[in-house]
Amino acid sequence: MTTQQDKAQTLAALHARPEILRVVNVWDVTSAKAVAALPQTRALATAGHSIAATFGYADGEKIPLELMLDMVSRIVSATDLPVSADLDSGFGNPGETARRAIAAGVVGANMEDRLRSLDESVAAVKAVIAAGEAEGVPFVLNARTDAFVRAGDRPLAESIADAITRGRAYLDAGADLVFVPGILNAEVTQQLVEGIGHRKISVIGLPGALRAAEYEALGVARISYGPMTQRVALTALQDVAGDLYADGVIPATTRALN
Repeated sequence: MTTQQDKAQTLAALHARPEILRVVNVWDVTSAKAVAALPQTRALATAGHSIAATFGYADGEKIPLELMLDMVSRIVSATDLPVSADLDSGFGNPGETARRAIAAGVVGANMEDRLRSLDESVAAVKAVIAAGEAEGVPFVLNARTDAFVRAGDRPLAESIADAITRGRAYLDAGADLVFVPGILNAEVTQQLVEGIGHRKISVIGLPGALRAAEYEALGVARISYGPMTQRVALTALQDVAGDLYADGVIPATTRALN
């Protein structure tokens, strides 16, 4: 039987490989099983935005932590793969939230800084890593900086410099990776990799962003897709519903994935 410690070590090793780790985000048991069934899947990650939306909550820690962790626990129980959870910004207590996530079975997490002060953000990273150590799990933290998505109108160069400063500090505090969401072109990505470290950057796949293979060639370690996967699923649902209202039929290519 694969232990939680083994899964954490596996996730960390996946980040260190030359190939970029492609993580397709899930939000419930059926989506987790559908993705996990693919032979290419090496690990799963939950999408906090998508889980919140599933229960009718807006993104940004509006969903009760207990409800979110209950779904995360169900996802963990549905697969033998390592699962990383989106823990937003820690729900007011990053260390305790990480401890509870570990109790739910996850072996890693995203945690966002929301551009809080560097000292506060570094303290949050340290609290998460300490929680993993206390629970005996080498917790894999994908420390997110919002240097781009919360940049406002500041110059791009300032956002790049801020992301590098924060990223280095988070790695020094024990994070495994630095997650820099945003539509990052090749030039910006190269600067981030050079400033933070080869195979130490995590990105998000968005419309208009580079392809996974292009990020891989630039030295990025991981790509995930956040709420985009649920949006694709809902787009397909709404499209087929419109077709059915127009007297269409269920496509013959539909697979029984639930």
